[in-house]
Amino acid sequence: MKRRVWVTLGAVVLGGGGVTAYAVANPAHDAGAVLQDKRPVKVYDLALPGTASGRKELPRKDTAQFSLLGVSWTGAGERLDGTAQVRTHSLATGEWSAWHDLELDTDPLEKPEQGARGASEPLYVGPSDGVQVQVAHEDGTTAALPKGLEVNLVDPGVVTDAEAKRPAITAEPAAFVAESGTPIAGTATTSTAPTPVDTATSAPATPADTATPTPTATVPTAPPSTAPKPPITSRAGWGADESKVEDPPEYNADVKAVFVHHTDGANDYSCADSASIVRGIYAYHVDVEGWNDIGYNFLVDKCGTVFEGRKGGTDLPVLGAHTYGWNRESVGIAVLGNYVSTSGSNAALTSIARVAAWRLGQYGADPAGTVQLTAGATQKNYFGTSFTAGTQYTFKRISAHRDGFNTQCPGTSLYGQLSTVRTWAAGPVAGLKTTTVDGASLSGTTYYTKGAVTVHWSATTPASLISKYELLVDGKVAATATGSATSAAATLAVGSHAVAVRAVHQSGKVTTTAALTFVAETTAPTFSTAPKISLRTGTVNTTSVPVTLGWKATDDKALREVKLLAPGTATFGPTTTSSNRTVASGTATTWSMRAYDWAGNYRNSSAAYTPVIQQETSAAKSGSWTSRSSSSYLGGKSYSSGSKGASLTWTFTGRSASWVVSRASGSGQAYVYVDGVKVSTVDLKSSTTAYRQAIWTKTWSSSATHKVKIVVVGTSGRPTVTTDGLVYIK
Repeated sequence: MKRRVWVTLGAVVLGGGGVTAYAVANPAHDAGAVLQDKRPVKVYDLALPGTASGRKELPRKDTAQFSLLGVSWTGAGERLDGTAQVRTHSLATGEWSAWHDLELDTDPLEKPEQGARGASEPLYVGPSDGVQVQVAHEDGTTAALPKGLEVNLVDPGVVTDAEAKRPAITAEPAAFVAESGTPIAGTATTSTAPTPVDTATSAPATPADTATPTPTATVPTAPPSTAPKPPITSRAGWGADESKVEDPPEYNADVKAVFVHHTDGANDYSCADSASIVRGIYAYHVDVEGWNDIGYNFLVDKCGTVFEGRKGGTDLPVLGAHTYGWNRESVGIAVLGNYVSTSGSNAALTSIARVAAWRLGQYGADPAGTVQLTAGATQKNYFGTSFTAGTQYTFKRISAHRDGFNTQCPGTSLYGQLSTVRTWAAGPVAGLKTTTVDGASLSGTTYYTKGAVTVHWSATTPASLISKYELLVDGKVAATATGSATSAAATLAVGSHAVAVRAVHQSGKVTTTAALTFVAETTAPTFSTAPKISLRTGTVNTTSVPVTLGWKATDDKALREVKLLAPGTATFGPTTTSSNRTVASGTATTWSMRAYDWAGNYRNSSAAYTPVIQQETSAAKSGSWTSRSSSSYLGGKSYSSGSKGASLTWTFTGRSASWVVSRASGSGQAYVYVDGVKVSTVDLKSSTTAYRQAIWTKTWSSSATHKVKIVVVGTSGRPTVTTDGLVYIK
């Protein structure tokens, strides 16, 4: 039996009236951030008074500082058939908490020592200095409760060097207040019972994992594992007082399964407090319940830090006290916090998976598999499944406390996440997919590149469980990256390739993405037709002549786009070969274009052209023509004629021409001759009056000298034709 040393705190007793007194400690935070002094772990045991046989209460009362509590009673084999509720006074906020139910469905010791106590699961509440407790039968009966009921308060102390560097939380002297809020006379009394002598050593600067004990007749040899060992904070690292452990560890033959637990208590703890929480659980198991050591083999906080639990070697099959009836063939991992309705963090799930894979891997067990376990006790689990001692039952290699014992531990939310833990622990890497590619462009289902590419990927399996990634080109490893990488680069030779990403799980299992098709090429596109312009119909100004820009680009693999670089800018698709533009007359303009393929190769092409406006006065005139003046005409003048057969002839050297006219409802028709050949009859009639209209155009394949002649038809009722000149491309 463990020696129990405690401090008993006196209570305030009021006479009559049924008024319960309690103490409120007002927190005072020093802005100067006074650092904590080291202090040992202490356990305070307060007897639960009460006259009714079926109910016991501890009114609100002030206490010394504590962070973890539970209730206990005489006799490890006794059960408390009822409810135990606590509320605490926060040292940080000065507020009383809501009522918390203590978990009473706790695992009894398979071989309890004489004097061991029955107890609830410990509840972490954070630094507190006041408590209220009520224990009653669940059905309200007055049957006797277990004897020796106590509330046990654990102050995990300030033990490690890291903890001593953190600011202290202090409280002002407590003032006793009635529940009505009225201050009352009286002072707290403290018994003369001896103060606790529990002490703990300081953690080393770097808390390395505890060394494996040397094999002996009673200490087995640690087998190698198929999975790597994760980082583990040693018992010295979290400040274990090794003097508490009186008996040497016991060892099982092997590890067949892992049982996952939660420790209950607040989830809003700082991960900097995790070591003290572990230390508090250790003190509760040993000093309150009378165990030889902490029950769990490993503990994990929400940040993923793994703590060594029961002494004896983290890589040895140490017999724990965590899952009643199943401890002889298993390891217990407890997550700090309550996960009834809160999901476990990815960091915590990752660490559970890493520890489980490593420990099961020592014995060749698949974390995603099942196993036959022999029941060590006759009982039922949370789901009502009955077990008979000595009989074998099938369990998943990674199971929950509730699978083997009648408890809601590890909480419904965490229980639902164990399938993810099994997947992560067993492999292969889950959720692997390529996401983006740098250095290449996707057209359809094919990536085109000049050669250098970077492939990005993602996976749902945490990086710490992945050995490496490999970038495969045509089935061969072209690049290797760490398990935390999300991309890799390679240079592809000219030609077509299949590129994929392969992830290697720490178990050695592999998974590969679907292959992506890449085409590497370095040949630039070509312009089979260089940029050229031709005149088109539309309104003509000296600064804006309507033209059509034409071109033709091709590529040996895949043309992506063609860009106009000057004059102006525009981008065209691979099948577009023309665009309507405007350009100033009388000035040579260089048309520059660039064709791109999907790999990024490109080629430029350019040509210069000058639109020239020939006024009607420059034409050879035949017949009767009248000169007209208006700012609406090109150059302010035009020729008009209603005489049948009157003509104008322009001679020019170029590759495109357009005839410019004025149009109205009374305008007539004209014949157009090119190089002596009649090519068109043009009707100038329009419902609205319009000036400077290019009404007829002609383009040749190359530049040459041409004659364009227009002849008045003499249309009946509307014979007049008004011409404003000829435009050609030089």
